[in-house]
Amino acid sequence: MPEKRNEEAKVIAVCGKGGVGKTSVSSMIAKVLLAQGRGRVLAIDADPAVGLSTALGVEIRKTLDDIRKDLISLLHEESVRDQREILAHLDYEIFNALEEQENLAFLAIGRPEDEGCYCQINSLLREIIASFSNEFEYVVIDGEAGIEQINRRVMEKVTHLVLVSDPSVKGLGVVKSIKSISDSLMCYEAAGLILNKVREQAEFERLSLPEEVPCLGWIPESDLIRGLDMEGRSILEIPDASPVSDAMRHCMGNLGLLN
Repeated sequence: MPEKRNEEAKVIAVCGKGGVGKTSVSSMIAKVLLAQGRGRVLAIDADPAVGLSTALGVEIRKTLDDIRKDLISLLHEESVRDQREILAHLDYEIFNALEEQENLAFLAIGRPEDEGCYCQINSLLREIIASFSNEFEYVVIDGEAGIEQINRRVMEKVTHLVLVSDPSVKGLGVVKSIKSISDSLMCYEAAGLILNKVREQAEFERLSLPEEVPCLGWIPESDLIRGLDMEGRSILEIPDASPVSDAMRHCMGNLGLLN
């Protein structure tokens, strides 16, 4: 794994119910952080649906699960193998899987094709987060839908928890559950709710928000984001001077990540 370099890294986990726009929010967070010009950003797609790569305009060559499977095959081929050599091989493969462009790096976790528990891949993800967070100023994790990764303590190194919901009662209910579980399993610096796909201020004001989750702000429903998503284009193409970019900067400021 990389040697320790940056003890001040901000590790941001984006969580919420499936379908609320979690991936779009994750990519917009990465875009806002990159625009600051204050360091390198690592985006980790920890959702088995693997949509963050498209949102960031990154082509995936190999996922973390691909590396896991290759390693298992390698160990089966050789009955005895030095542990240091195994770790060196794993380091090489993970660095090779990192897709980099300027100050943005990307790593996809992937979807295990075999049936059963995600324990192995989640355990490896936990180690990756702990290690790579020292190599970048910011780590943005697009978590899987729901609460499973938090239940398995994959996110225990997180410094900032971003909970995403649309205006639906179901989405807000999931956010409330995630916050409750996170409070007992994580030691983050700050947490907050971003309301996504809100049509107007009046709609936001009508919502009954969970009192235990500070609201960072809301992102307007956007034809631009919808169009980019339909065409498979990167959200990094969104102009800095746009309502959604302004709204995300406001939210990140309220979370304490922008000066």
